[in-house]
Amino acid sequence: MPGLISLDALGPKGTYRARNRVTVADVAGLPVADLGLVPRLFVSRTMTALHRAESLPAAERVAALARAARIFTEEVVGGLSYDAFRHTVARVSGVPLAVVREATASIAEAAERAEYMVRQPRPVGAVGDWRDPLTRDGSAVWTRRGNVFAVHAAGNHPGPHSLWLEALALGYRVAVRPSRREPFTPHRLISALRAAGFGDDQVVLLPTDHEAADGILQGADLGLVYGGDEVVRKYQGSTVLPQGPGRSKILVTADADWRDHLDTIADSVSHQGGVACINATTVLVDGDPAPLAAALAERLATLPSLPPEDEKAVLAVQPVESARAMERFLLAQAKGTTAHLGGDGVVDELSAGGAVLRPAVHELPRPDARQAGVELPFPCVWVGPWSPADGVAPLRESLVLTVFTEDEQLVDTLVEEPTISNVYLGDHPTYWIRPGVPHDGYLGEFLMRTKTVIRD
Repeated sequence: MPGLISLDALGPKGTYRARNRVTVADVAGLPVADLGLVPRLFVSRTMTALHRAESLPAAERVAALARAARIFTEEVVGGLSYDAFRHTVARVSGVPLAVVREATASIAEAAERAEYMVRQPRPVGAVGDWRDPLTRDGSAVWTRRGNVFAVHAAGNHPGPHSLWLEALALGYRVAVRPSRREPFTPHRLISALRAAGFGDDQVVLLPTDHEAADGILQGADLGLVYGGDEVVRKYQGSTVLPQGPGRSKILVTADADWRDHLDTIADSVSHQGGVACINATTVLVDGDPAPLAAALAERLATLPSLPPEDEKAVLAVQPVESARAMERFLLAQAKGTTAHLGGDGVVDELSAGGAVLRPAVHELPRPDARQAGVELPFPCVWVGPWSPADGVAPLRESLVLTVFTEDEQLVDTLVEEPTISNVYLGDHPTYWIRPGVPHDGYLGEFLMRTKTVIRD
């Protein structure tokens, strides 16, 4: 269609214009881009080409990633300036523009600091190359578990595209299947990587339909997928690493006053529009949860409803139909809880098209209520009671747990709990992260292994 941004596959021999095309629309339903979907045969041949390809030497990979960061942020790529690209991502994904800016800056930082990032998960007893002098007396060497890495990317947020850059830095050839919801970020990033020196057969973009999608994972040595509980159950323990719901939580024990930490709690729920797995889904408090729920509802109710490309937007926007479906799901799930905010609905339709998903705050009757496991892609939080007698059970299966407590024995228990990935003590919001610290463990723990090398 004339006037649309053209997004084609980036295959092992360059750009490939597939005959099967789909339209990518913005939150108002207006066409923005024309995306080509490659067939299964093209996927198969591409994955074979990746296996046959040679990776750049380590130093060249690091230098190329740094160049790619500059191209990604400074140059016109695919006909779009950096500003136009970010505006398009906000308008199509519904993620607020300020959040898109922060996320894309994080992608560039991950590329610039690739050498530092890949060094963090390496065991202290291992070296990075068999030529290291330590191998003369015998040493562990940090080596890849495979050569080809596949990614089924998420479309709810640009940020996760910073993660798979680590695989490229480690010498994997990488195949990315973009989300139809937001294919712009991976298309721009891979275009920048190729312009920076990575070969066409070292990093590829493979938009596909569902039928051909599994071929990308099947053709790789290792893979990364994003999805819900069903995806986690399907791939757990396999050569594919699932990234599922975060179910991040906050706990306030009796020796802490939640009033002193309301800013952190509210920010953990609403930051980045509440779309991320590191936003707080559940808040548990030792005592009556009603006052905290009421104060949190009062705070979140003041957030404005604005189009995603507005400079002051802080809440996510979706097409009206999908927003209404999300609202119906929430109201059905919330039965048996006490609504402090959003009890009559969370959809606020915009005059320019699309609908803002406004915050919801519901009070739980007990800490193990089933709703505590319901995670939705907007500021939706369940506030419930907790006591030491409840123990760690209601806090399990958390990507992040922020804790306000003076009880060091409790902290010991939480840090040692295998199903809690990250523990933050004090006024550190659940979304806190920085380059070099693990998100859900280091990706390098999955991509790499140690092997002993001794030489004369």
